[in-house]
Amino acid sequence: MTIRGLLSAYQQRLLTPEHVIEHLLNQCDRYADHNIWISRLSREQIQPYLDKLANHSPATLPLYGIPFAIKDNIDLQGIPTTAACPAFAYTPKQSAFVVQQLIDAGAIPVGKTNMDQFATGLVGTRSPNPWGPCKNAFNKDYISGGSSSGSAVAVALGLVSFALGTDTAGSGRVPAAFNNLIGVKPTRGLLSNTGVVPACRSLDCVSIFALTTDDANAVLSVTASYDADDDYARCNSFDNNQRHYGSAATPLTFAVPKPGQLTFFGSASAQQLFFDSINKLKEMGARIHEIDFSPFLDAARLLYEGPWVAERYAAIEKLIHDQPESLLPEIRTIIGGAAGNSAVDCFKAEYQLQHYRKLAENILAKVDCIVTPTAGAIYTIKQVQADPIKLNSNLGYYTNFMNLLDCAAVAAPAGFLTNGCPFGITFFGPAMADRKLLSIANMWQQHLRLSPGALGQSLPPTQASEIAFNNSTPVVVCGAHLKGLPLNWQLTERGATFREPTQTAAKYRMYVLPGGSPQRPGLIRDELNGAAIEAEIWEVPKDQFGSFVANIPSPLGIGKVELKDGRWLPGFICEAYSVNNAREITGFQSWRKYLETESA
Repeated sequence: MTIRGLLSAYQQRLLTPEHVIEHLLNQCDRYADHNIWISRLSREQIQPYLDKLANHSPATLPLYGIPFAIKDNIDLQGIPTTAACPAFAYTPKQSAFVVQQLIDAGAIPVGKTNMDQFATGLVGTRSPNPWGPCKNAFNKDYISGGSSSGSAVAVALGLVSFALGTDTAGSGRVPAAFNNLIGVKPTRGLLSNTGVVPACRSLDCVSIFALTTDDANAVLSVTASYDADDDYARCNSFDNNQRHYGSAATPLTFAVPKPGQLTFFGSASAQQLFFDSINKLKEMGARIHEIDFSPFLDAARLLYEGPWVAERYAAIEKLIHDQPESLLPEIRTIIGGAAGNSAVDCFKAEYQLQHYRKLAENILAKVDCIVTPTAGAIYTIKQVQADPIKLNSNLGYYTNFMNLLDCAAVAAPAGFLTNGCPFGITFFGPAMADRKLLSIANMWQQHLRLSPGALGQSLPPTQASEIAFNNSTPVVVCGAHLKGLPLNWQLTERGATFREPTQTAAKYRMYVLPGGSPQRPGLIRDELNGAAIEAEIWEVPKDQFGSFVANIPSPLGIGKVELKDGRWLPGFICEAYSVNNAREITGFQSWRKYLETESA
């Protein structure tokens, strides 16, 4: 049921989309008691999507014939959207922006999935009759996680290849962890929210559930398209596009909370699996640093204890005012409590949050990502029903801060608890780090080789190549930009840092360029008569590299310079014409030595 597996079968004519859909509809009946669906499409309703594939093939559509599920707070044309509240239901005339992108790419919707009402919950039990609690793919006594409950279980049981959820406080990560899946909580605004019932409109994210990181990346590549009609949309960055997905190269630096800031709510099994995961990362060559996790925990408390609950109230204000009885009691309690929040409360909380954002940014800037449990424990459905508020709150301990702090995250499987249910960890980082985090999760998933979902099948090998990630660009300097010399400020004021002293390969000649103040050298490659020239390597932040290069005057420029150890790095080179009448100083093998001679 992986995307790659189905596409390969279609290409070899071993399967057709029609055969796959027939099989899946029968399988859906088999798992009816999991309470996965709110609206399941009939064979007749699916036929138009199959018909659209007639003039296409797996070679022309990236998701040709791939079945997927849609959380029922995301619109699918002609199918009621309920957000798990019958009184709220409406039938959209067009599909949500992300859904339409998937359909245009050849994907086939199978149905709308069960969820915690109005996406308020991390448990998957807050769905009223006639749907009821969604049940875990591995053990029906346990919660599926929420609020994107049915989407996760549908993927885990092989009823679809991937699914859309939403994630405001963990709803796309907790169900992934509890059902042994990859769960992508993208950067806010990267996926459009047009056609999505808002929970907290300024924080909401459409999320992705998949069996593998390769599949998640394939879906992200289709859906991460800028939507001009979404007021919260953000353009993707070049470093975060599909070309920057792979298997992350080690060594990487991970941060983990201090032991005293980790909690597992009495689950010794979850605690052991998390520490085992950290040890596995070390075995893979990762560097692990403990951090003060309090800025993240403090921010998390603001989501439900602060005025952001008022956003949930704003999303359903008319319904909660006119028909409060249509909401489940716990939903009414949580959202209804926001009515008393004032503008003063909002600004006070925003000031607090900004402080936490700065602290979090400083931590994230020093590591490749932070690793936490996705959830510290899992509960039975009966346990949650007996204590619905407290146990739900426990599940948000490692997730509630993510969108408030503008982070991206990927949840990944990490083993099985003693009760047989899955356990997962989350890799998270700053906004627009989605592809980097997916690449790290790919490295992790391929190392563990766990069977994805509840299918009992081997994890397919990744097709992605190894990829390295850097936030800076190395620059080789050999003249006025050397440490302590007149133009070094052009590096340091852009945040560049000194990495190491070095020498070029013995294939360069150096000249004093005419004119200009201060004096500058020109480096010309000469493989027969060259020498090794003293140089330095500086790391320039990528977002500053363009302005640095743009200010370099002719005849100088940035090209690739060969170093004595065989590396080729960006560095200063010179147009050959400019040295025709210039003084050669190759014999000094150093700009500094030349300057010392001149001043003597």
